[in-house]
Amino acid sequence: MERHVTVLGILTSLWGGIAMLVGVSLLLLSAGALAILWGPDGAAVGFAAGLTAGAFAGLGLFALLWGGVNVWSAVLLRRHAPAGRILALALAVVNLLVLPFGTGLGAYALWVLLAHDGRRLFEPTPHVAT
Repeated sequence: MERHVTVLGILTSLWGGIAMLVGVSLLLLSAGALAILWGPDGAAVGFAAGLTAGAFAGLGLFALLWGGVNVWSAVLLRRHAPAGRILALALAVVNLLVLPFGTGLGAYALWVLLAHDGRRLFEPTPHVAT
């Protein structure tokens, strides 16, 4: 099961990296919409350009945040931190709604992290006094 947790950490890192790349792209598109708004035709397309810039900026910030949380979850998974398991399970449930790749990643994460062997990897080890 150790190997599956490692693979899950890698896949979660990639998923988070792709989400962050999408977030940066959306922020750049938002800057382009603002450039149109401030350009010579800004008065004619002011409402549409402003709405587009706001939507792209909001979605871009959300994608950056989502990607960052996924990368952070992957780091915690690799360290076998109990909080990483909880965070990865929460992200897996939401990822089930993101067709098709998020569904696959979410199902795999749930299988790995809810299995008895996977759960055991994240249990704190008792310290033995010598």
